[in-house]
Amino acid sequence: MMKEKVVQSLSFLNIDRDKIGELIEIPKNQSNGDFSFPCFYLSKIKKKAPAEIAKDILKKIDKKKFERVEASGPYVNFFVDKKIFTKEVLSKQIRIVKKENVIIEFSQPNTHKAFHVGHVRGTSLGESLARIIELTNGKVLRANYSGDTGMHIAKWIWCYKKFHKNENVKNDEKWFASIYVEAVKKLEESKLYQEEVEDINRKLDLKDKELTLLWNKTRKLSINSWKNIYKELDTKFDIHFFESEFEESGKKIGKELLNKKIAKISEGAIIVDFKDHKREDLGVLVLIRKDGTVLYGAKDLALAKKKAELNLDKSIYVIGKAQERYVYQIFEILRLMKIKSPELIYIPVNEVRFPWGKMSSRTGENIYYSDFRESIFESALNEVRERYPDLKEEETKKRANAITLSVIKYPMLKQDINKNIIFNPKDEAKFEGNTGPYLLYSYVRAHNIIKKSKKRNLKISEPDESEFALLKKISEFSSVLKESREKLLPSLIANYAYELAKEFNEFYHKCPVINNNRESFRIRIVLRFLQTMQDCLWILGIKSIKNM
Repeated sequence: MMKEKVVQSLSFLNIDRDKIGELIEIPKNQSNGDFSFPCFYLSKIKKKAPAEIAKDILKKIDKKKFERVEASGPYVNFFVDKKIFTKEVLSKQIRIVKKENVIIEFSQPNTHKAFHVGHVRGTSLGESLARIIELTNGKVLRANYSGDTGMHIAKWIWCYKKFHKNENVKNDEKWFASIYVEAVKKLEESKLYQEEVEDINRKLDLKDKELTLLWNKTRKLSINSWKNIYKELDTKFDIHFFESEFEESGKKIGKELLNKKIAKISEGAIIVDFKDHKREDLGVLVLIRKDGTVLYGAKDLALAKKKAELNLDKSIYVIGKAQERYVYQIFEILRLMKIKSPELIYIPVNEVRFPWGKMSSRTGENIYYSDFRESIFESALNEVRERYPDLKEEETKKRANAITLSVIKYPMLKQDINKNIIFNPKDEAKFEGNTGPYLLYSYVRAHNIIKKSKKRNLKISEPDESEFALLKKISEFSSVLKESREKLLPSLIANYAYELAKEFNEFYHKCPVINNNRESFRIRIVLRFLQTMQDCLWILGIKSIKNM
């Protein structure tokens, strides 16, 4: 695209190409050019006034590829040849080719607990990252990793056997969650209860027959409850790991770390004290308790070793921000073990909060995914019914489902990954503003224009100001896609999609398409907008629909 030509024309500068791309700006005022290169960064390096550097660049630059190039104070301004630019934008989009084999671990719900709204952010983020990499010619292995052993299971089984043994096990995520929450509250009442839980945990580790039968039955029901959720969220996994698979290998890792003097015995437990490895900031990680039960860290190390056997370039962990230090503890141990592994990348998942506060699986203040989705779906269903009372019920639900997905997913992805989300369902369900439904509405509006037009002899003309503004925004997609791949930030795509939708709606109001003497050309612009918005929606995991 034209931005690449600007980058190429500045290649004589002693700066990395990617850095040049980052520095290039798109001026708000068109009189300052279509692209602008500020010289402040070079000024610091060359110890020379930015305006003088701009004049020097102007003398050396190849101006033949542009309508004109000007030096204006500390900026070099580029004016593109609009006809050539338009032809490039309306031709097939350039795709970024970055062939890598990547594994992304995300979602990670635990059995015997509810799938709540907090899981939606990590699931949406992981799926979107996978799609960005795939769209740029990478290969992705989607991996889920769930806790199906450990103390939270022991607490659940203890509470069920002690207080609910006459109840049948229910295939109901809320019921499962209620047992766990009750266990946490009961354990605050007596120290004897905690001893009983620890006894159950030991027996589970020793494969006690009765407890293992109950564990298998309840585990299976928990896992089955996720299938519909992932289908609704339009995500999939190539492989699903479980902690129970890594208990034995986790014990071996513990012994291996002892032998290599990476770990040591402390009060009967196997620990890694990072102070011994000059990483005081990472504290201490207990791998195996004194009673021999294996903790998360040892199992995560065993999983990392398994991933290292898959011949991958990158291993991405999409895990809660609260676990940040733990993730870096695992990374540091892997470095100390000198395992030949792929590049390890941590993507933090911050909290999802509501105007009324935060959530906790321990206190039962979670918003269950099923309740959350149902309330949004009902609202979307009523909206569609009100707008189209004669629509068949099947089509009504189809549209409501797409709107629901956009309301749920878009807020999870438009925010910076390093920030908590304050999720207000009423605001996110609006059809105007920076929302998922607004993106869908823009896509539907464009599709309706195409449906009404009979023009198919799509010629290219010199664009007017409003047409050119939309074309410029469309042209940015490739560079935004490239940046989102390099920085692993779906929020760049989400925010670009919103800006693109706004620009299209400006175009819609200023540029009549049907029965206009520029209809053929404008239809071609609308078609390119449709394709670009469809790509954005797909990356965000939002299903595009032709009618709302």
